[in-house]
Amino acid sequence: MHPYIGSGPYCYADSLAMALGPTAPSPSVIEVLTGSPFGMHLLGGRLPLFDPYGWDDRGIDDAIALLGWTCRRHGADDGEQALAMLNEAVKAGPVLAGPLEMGLLRHVPGMTGPIGSDHFVAVLEADDTLVRFHDPYGCPYATLPTRDFLAAWRADTITFYHVEPYTMRSDFQQVREVTTEAALRAALPGAVAWLRGRDDLAVPPGTIGGAAAVHRLADLVTAGLDPETHAHLTHFAIRVGARRLTDAATALASLGHDEAATVATRQARLVGSLQYDIVNGHTESAARTLRQLAPTYDQLAAVLS
Repeated sequence: MHPYIGSGPYCYADSLAMALGPTAPSPSVIEVLTGSPFGMHLLGGRLPLFDPYGWDDRGIDDAIALLGWTCRRHGADDGEQALAMLNEAVKAGPVLAGPLEMGLLRHVPGMTGPIGSDHFVAVLEADDTLVRFHDPYGCPYATLPTRDFLAAWRADTITFYHVEPYTMRSDFQQVREVTTEAALRAALPGAVAWLRGRDDLAVPPGTIGGAAAVHRLADLVTAGLDPETHAHLTHFAIRVGARRLTDAATALASLGHDEAATVATRQARLVGSLQYDIVNGHTESAARTLRQLAPTYDQLAAVLS
């Protein structure tokens, strides 16, 4: 097992760490506490995501609670109301804003229109003309004209989150002291539930999870991925999936769950190896890797139980 240190699409974990301040655990720990490493699903039967069936940004709220914090989560009906709430909220400290439409964040090179990709930032200041924020996509103290920020924050092109427009979390308060170890141990029952498949969550029609989703993705790879799915996998899903599993393995090892850490490490190695094969069109090798990955989610649930 080799921990990973480097860049990656951990926008909400990074932003939450910034919002919680100097006592926050690492984004890697936060990511594990959200439950995101513990599963895989095909949203609507087509969009591959290396996170559990039914999982969405509710994982942020789970992590906040496990760490002994509370916050206020709310949205708005329109941009004027959203800006008024944001103006007031930043007076108390950083605000976790998101999801935002990545393609409308005009400070990022190449972003000229909606691409259906979500993003999160930590807002520091806001008024009627300018919003200043720490963007974990490599842009400290980034700024946007307020109208542009609001357009991205409306997030009406982000269809895989069950959130209202202009979602934000603010007024972060620590209500109890929780060690990182205690938070991770408390998260394990939830991890098992995610791995086994929860049936209490609404998902789009056709969504499948777990081993069935991995085998279906292998079929899609063999048949030939459409350009959008290919780009989604190579620019985002594989990268974040491999990192999540690597961080999960590190966390499990720190708790003495060596067998579970070994399974998670194998998962991380399998997912990570997909990057080269998918980018370079080695479909047979990628499909074979996915079929090796499929049974590991049940294996991890078994050893964690």
